[in-house]
Amino acid sequence: MGSLYERELRAVLAGEPDGVRAVTRSCNPSEKARAMQVIRRPFLVVRAAGSGVGGAGDLLAIRGDVSFPIEVKANKERRIYLSGRTWEQYEELKRAGEACGLLPIYAYRLKGVRGDSWRILRVETTSLQGRLAVIANRIPALPLTRNSRPYLDWEAGLPLHRFLSLLCRDEESYEATATSLRARNNAWLEREERSRAEAEEEAVAVPKELAPAEEWVRRFRRN
Repeated sequence: MGSLYERELRAVLAGEPDGVRAVTRSCNPSEKARAMQVIRRPFLVVRAAGSGVGGAGDLLAIRGDVSFPIEVKANKERRIYLSGRTWEQYEELKRAGEACGLLPIYAYRLKGVRGDSWRILRVETTSLQGRLAVIANRIPALPLTRNSRPYLDWEAGLPLHRFLSLLCRDEESYEATATSLRARNNAWLEREERSRAEAEEEAVAVPKELAPAEEWVRRFRRN
């Protein structure tokens, strides 16, 4: 059964149109559009030899700019607590991520729900650099129990369509976003400058009706 969901996710990350349409069939148009971006910027996705062993995860997604090992989970429950073999898998992923500067992730498929049924969670590591470090800041890490033990929570994860949008936006999209942010920042700076100039003008100007009172104060001090 697990290999079924691995194939489903593999088809999506590989940018296969039928695979993307299959997982977004009950999504809204905006979610579908975000997911479809992977068709333009797909990954080479391979199933790890000895799947789930030695920190390789179940799948390895490779592209020129980013690569990451993926552990695939599917369940009817919204939470999975790690123990035994699943805990060993987590520790192996974490060790591999730290040693190799990789971003290990969990892809969690919740059974029996409409819409985007996949959620992405990352394994917390400290050796990320460059773009991977930026991407990691946008992906929720596995939450912790009261005993500070990581576990899988579907509700806490990043929806797959948003994950794909994050990874697959083209350079034009990034530049458009940057231009928009710069324009907003410039407008904010201009407003601040105008407000500061107006405040300075008000501080310098002396209302005529206050002038006699100020003259009286000066005379009082001289006396």
